[in-house]
Amino acid sequence: QVRLVESGGGLVQPGGSLRLSCSVSQSISAFTYMGWYRRAPGKERELVATIRGSRSPDYADSVKGRFIISKDNANYIVYLQMNKLRPEDTASYYCTARGLSTTYWGQGTQVTVSS
Repeated sequence: QVRLVESGGGLVQPGGSLRLSCSVSQSISAFTYMGWYRRAPGKERELVATIRGSRSPDYADSVKGRFIISKDNANYIVYLQMNKLRPEDTASYYCTARGLSTTYWGQGTQVTVSS
């Protein structure tokens, strides 16, 4: 059973930074891609960033230039570095791993951007 555990969320002021981590129970190289989604209250789930193999990561337009997704293959961890945070980035953030026929999800971590 694949397990994904997110951490690193919290309360931060506008303009601040946070780094989210996603610890995976098995090698992330086995997955087609890894990614981060978010869901804000009353809004649809939004794809934030994805990373696959050696390809350049993909980002939602709303976070381009501010967020960076990266991975540590040796330690089975995926990161989301979030800079220049805005109140509209407030959401629950979920790590995801896409296998051949199944998509796995973590339990989410809350990010709140507020002064």
